[in-house]
Amino acid sequence: MIRNIISEREKDLPFFTIGKLLKIAAEDKKIISLGPGEPDFTSPPNILRAAKKALTNKETHYSPIAGRTDLRKAISKKLKKDNGVDVTEDEIIVTNGSTEALLLTLMSIVDPGDAVMVPNPGFLAYIPMVEILSGVPLSVGLEEKNNFQLTTENLKDAYIQKKTKSIIINTPSNPLGVVFKKKTLEEIAEFAVENKITILSDEAYEKMVYDDEKHISIGSLNGMEDYVVTLQSFSKTYAMPGFRVGYAAGPKKIIDAQKKLHLFTSLTAGTVSQLAALEALNGPQKPVEKMVKEYDRRRKMIVQRLNEINGFECVKPNGAFYAFPNIRTFKKKSYNFAEWLLENAKVACVPGTEFGKYGEGFIRMSYATAYDKIEKAMDRIEKATKKLK
Repeated sequence: MIRNIISEREKDLPFFTIGKLLKIAAEDKKIISLGPGEPDFTSPPNILRAAKKALTNKETHYSPIAGRTDLRKAISKKLKKDNGVDVTEDEIIVTNGSTEALLLTLMSIVDPGDAVMVPNPGFLAYIPMVEILSGVPLSVGLEEKNNFQLTTENLKDAYIQKKTKSIIINTPSNPLGVVFKKKTLEEIAEFAVENKITILSDEAYEKMVYDDEKHISIGSLNGMEDYVVTLQSFSKTYAMPGFRVGYAAGPKKIIDAQKKLHLFTSLTAGTVSQLAALEALNGPQKPVEKMVKEYDRRRKMIVQRLNEINGFECVKPNGAFYAFPNIRTFKKKSYNFAEWLLENAKVACVPGTEFGKYGEGFIRMSYATAYDKIEKAMDRIEKATKKLK
């Protein structure tokens, strides 16, 4: 057997316990899982028909490396209309999900030793991605006392002069459910311009906003066109996670670099998936509105129930489909508490520490599951946690 066949790069990557807990949940039918980070809805019928039509028409060949021209033109139109981000089809690359768009963007701008500021708590792939590229992740703490809004003080605390190349922001946020206010985005923009750093704006949950909250793309702010790469996805908005389609839009020199890297990695996004995505943009948007309305109904219920259960404190999320309650009163570490809930309440959730060290004392609960299941999960949690008092 060959010795030391696995690279040090892989060995240094963290092991996430989310996989272990969700595996147990999948194997035990009695467990209600509030762990998944994907819509529980099926892709709308018109999108499925478009995919079927593409197969019938034998659309099974490679697309251009940057993605189909008709899809990139539709994305350009969408970004201008919905987000106020003015880019041409040549400033867009279609990728295998927005996660690949993020990785290609980082590959395009990060050299070994470069620092990247990442939100903490934040999407669990951010830090490993930076580390895979031999970059240095700098955690920008998002604090409950600020309703998880990013502040200038948070930025200054994390920033390292001359080393910091970029900052990743995520609004609406996974796992926090926070939607950044315009003032927050303006402060981030000012900081980026002042320090000449590129903003990678992860907006995968852009359509999932509630309580008259508005999603604002930082790339739409005056003077930011040279500083922002906007990352978006079809997975969450259109319930298309299995299609794996996302995109990056931004300065042409960065997009051109991504095209070159795409050629030597996955080459293109799937043609059938791109045609389904094209239909998603051009077809009726009512299914999206219907899904968001149902997420909102679940959100109101789960937050109300959590705050009624002795020991939980939950800031009301205004976006995405996650609640991120504070569980410090129970005097257990996040992982231990999630494990305890799994064993004693038969409810699966995700420890806050999966999303960074600032997630200690919290757990993430997804309301991308049926309303009645969430209700039942809350009943179980309320009954089980009485034993901890």
